[in-house]
Parts: sequence; structure tokens; C-alpha cells
Amino acid sequence: MAPAGRRGEQVAMKCDAEELRLRLRALGFDAVRFAAAGATPGGEALGRWWEAGMAADMAWMGRTLEKRGDPRLVLEGAQTMVMLGVNYAGEREVAGRDDQRSNTKLAAWARYALHDDYHDTMKGALVAAGRVLEELAGAMAADYRFYVDTGPVLERAWAAEAGLGFVGKNAMLISREFGNWLFLAAIVTRVEVAPDAPIKRRLPLGRAVPNGVGLLCGKCTRCLDACPTGALPAPGVLDARKCISYHTIENRGVIPRELRAAIGHRIYGCDVCLEVCPWNRFAQAGRRVLLTVRGELAELPLAEILTLTPERFAAVFKGTAVKRLRLRGLLRNACIVAANTEARECVEILVTLAMSHGEPLVRAHAVWAVRRLGEEARLAGAAERETDDVVRAEFEG
Repeated sequence: MAPAGRRGEQVAMKCDAEELRLRLRALGFDAVRFAAAGATPGGEALGRWWEAGMAADMAWMGRTLEKRGDPRLVLEGAQTMVMLGVNYAGEREVAGRDDQRSNTKLAAWARYALHDDYHDTMKGALVAAGRVLEELAGAMAADYRFYVDTGPVLERAWAAEAGLGFVGKNAMLISREFGNWLFLAAIVTRVEVAPDAPIKRRLPLGRAVPNGVGLLCGKCTRCLDACPTGALPAPGVLDARKCISYHTIENRGVIPRELRAAIGHRIYGCDVCLEVCPWNRFAQAGRRVLLTVRGELAELPLAEILTLTPERFAAVFKGTAVKRLRLRGLLRNACIVAANTEARECVEILVTLAMSHGEPLVRAHAVWAVRRLGEEARLAGAAERETDDVVRAEFEG
């Protein structure tokens, strides 16, 4: 992220949209679109979503709600939102294959996780993009800020406003060129660039599409119907309290017992609402200029994951988004997957984790897994020795 901007100055800076688009695509971005900075499209809906408690325990979002509603509060004098997309579709997505979901004996990973962390691999190109703004418009480093899904910017809303795609009923950005498989980044800048038009659709008189959600979805509800936990209660509305991605990545504590069976073999994230979308028939294999594929992670045996040491975890997942989860979180998830896939080869490992792992979070989910596999007798005496209330609750439940 660039340093804080010059305050109170009105410096006229303009840049030709097509020249800038060409230069940014040359850096590896597959989609480059522009929108005029202002009040965030759909910002009011975000406030209602937050008030409804659908953010679960992601308190950090509440602290930046005001800024998320207007990028000019992020960068005073902002004129343009430069919206960038990187296509991460591989041959499997293009061909419509679903190897992870069909092979339930292997843990399923969100496709984005099978790369080096895109936050890191895209950063160099964003730094270079800033230099392009400086060269073409005379901007200074203080005249722009960039974010890859970690700042107070609603990337999907702005990407839709710039015509990069539209927000689908699955609450994800859907591109007519790339389907559901885009990483998004945003540059908030004081440089003025002619905005691109959002996607339009003629609708019968009197009909409207709230905030553009589902603009080109028609009557399709495949994503809503396919969600294993019912985390999409309405088009474009995601309830994190029920979302598998939230619970297997963002939730640092106990995963609710009533959701565990529906997690199936998903160990990190969930792509179901993306996978079923018909727009993926237009997906193209990505150029991967800014991505490093880590497909070997998808082949890790569950037993190997359950026996990872901290040192081995750090080595295997170095440079990936999975490192954010930490070993305790990955072991928690792996216990659930082992139970759901009836991984009998993991029973001995699960018993050991339930009886002696140093983290109560891991012990609790290991106890649940052992009991679900019908091996409760293997835990004889463990409940009496257990001192942690969370773990004890799993013995009693």
C-alpha cells in the first residue's frame, strides 16, 4: 500500500484509459477496468448485512464500514477506482471437471489455495502499476493506494461498477469471460481516468435488480440450491455464520457441531457456489503471469496432514494462503474431514490427537471424529482426565 496522500491539495492529473489499460495488462492483469470514485455501489446493503450479524465474528469489518462505503475516505481526493482481475482458472475449470469433489478420499481445497498466496504474488505487479500511474499522469506515490482483498474497499461492488463482471446470486463477481475464477485487486487513485460502463441488461418495465445482484443470472438458482449449509439465504447475501469457507478459514475457534457433517471433505474453503455456476462454461485458462501453481497440495494424504509437525507445516505451506490458518486450524479441519470421509486409516492418529494433543481446539475435534467413526471405546478414561470445558463438551455431546 502506498503512503498516506497529500492532504488538501487539488492536483489535476489525467491519464488516457486505453493506454493505461494496455500497460496494466502487460504487467499480467487479465482484466483492467475503471470506475469513477464516489459512494460505494451497494454500500447500504453492506450496513444492513453487518447489522444482521451475518459477518459472524469478523469484527475488523465493522471498524472500517464507513470507509468501505466511500473510497474517498480511504484516499482524500480520490477520482478513480482502477479495478484489476487475475484469472486463476486452470484446465480443470475450463473443461468443467471436478476432480476434488469426486475423489472424496482426498481433502478438497478451495482452488485459490492451490497457488502461492495471491496477496503476495500480485503485490509486485501492483507496485509496478503505481509506477505506471506516476509515469503516465505525473502522480506521486501519495496519489494512489492499492489493495488485494485486505483493505477497506468493496472490490466486488467496484468491479461490477467498472463492468469487469456482475455480482451473482452467489455473492461472487462473475465475469462473462472468466466465469467465477478471478482474483480482484483495486487501486484507489487521484488520477482521473475515463470510467468504463457497467454491464447493462434490458429488463421488463417495472422490474429492477437490487444493486445489480444476479443481473445476468436469469432464473438460475443453482448456487443457492447447492450450498451445503444454506449459507446463501437470498440472492447475493452470504451468511458467514453458516459458510464453510468462513468456518474452515476465518473462524479460529470451534466449528459448530451442526455444520460439521455438511463440510464433507472440504479442508480449506469451499467452491461449491462457484463450481455450479453456468457462466463457467466461458472460463478460459489463465495466463498465470502473476500466479504460481501449488497443485501438489491437493494430493496430500489426510493421514499425512493429521501428523504434521509445526516445522513440517511451515515447510509444506510456505508462501501459500493456508499458512494463515496455522497448524491448529488445519488439524481441526482435518479431523472433521477424516470423520466425514470415514477415513479408517486415520483412527489411530485421531485417538492420539484426542488424548494428548497440546491444543484443546484440536483435541475437541479429534474427539468428535473418533466418536463419529464409532471408536469411542478407544477414548476410555480420557474424559475423566480432560480439564478443558470445550473438549469435555465433545465427550458429552
